[in-house]
Amino acid sequence: MGRYTGPKGRINRRLGAMVFENGGAIRALDRKEYPPGMSQRRRKVSNYGLALREKQKIKYFYGLREKQLRKYFDKARKMKGNTGEEMMVLCERRLDNAVRRAGFTLTRPQARQGLAHGHFQLNGRTVSIPSITVRQGDVITIRNRPNLKTMYRELIEAGSSEQTSWINFDAADQKAIITSLPGIEDVSLPVDVGQVVAFLSR
Repeated sequence: MGRYTGPKGRINRRLGAMVFENGGAIRALDRKEYPPGMSQRRRKVSNYGLALREKQKIKYFYGLREKQLRKYFDKARKMKGNTGEEMMVLCERRLDNAVRRAGFTLTRPQARQGLAHGHFQLNGRTVSIPSITVRQGDVITIRNRPNLKTMYRELIEAGSSEQTSWINFDAADQKAIITSLPGIEDVSLPVDVGQVVAFLSR
């Protein structure tokens, strides 16, 4: 199954969190805080349902498929430290997330699309793989094409960076430098990673 391309406002309302950042999805969550559907009388959610909801938050927020999330989980289990926190940091270090967090784009799907179309360069080389894991010292720039420079300048002016401590973004030069690796405190998604780890460990 591919990535979700349906109504994003519905997902925000179902999960009760702003996992999609485009205007319509934000307005849908602000306007109706309850889940979608005609009947609003809901049964109590089971522990399984709560854990599934937390897992879905991560998948939609970072634009991951199930296989990709489990790959990060398996990798995090082999690392020292808290498995859930290490998994979230791995998600945070995705190149498409770094492009969004720096302020090049307004949303993560927008960043992913730009990368897939070869709009960005990593350390001077054009890349088209959104899932690349960034490292300290990496430099992200836009390809030296006037149409791309103009398009992303407008996006940069329309939005803003998410004030990350691990990325140094120069809007004038359209350049972002990974100054340090992110920690769990840099993850902006409110999620109970303990439930997600328990779910994926089944």
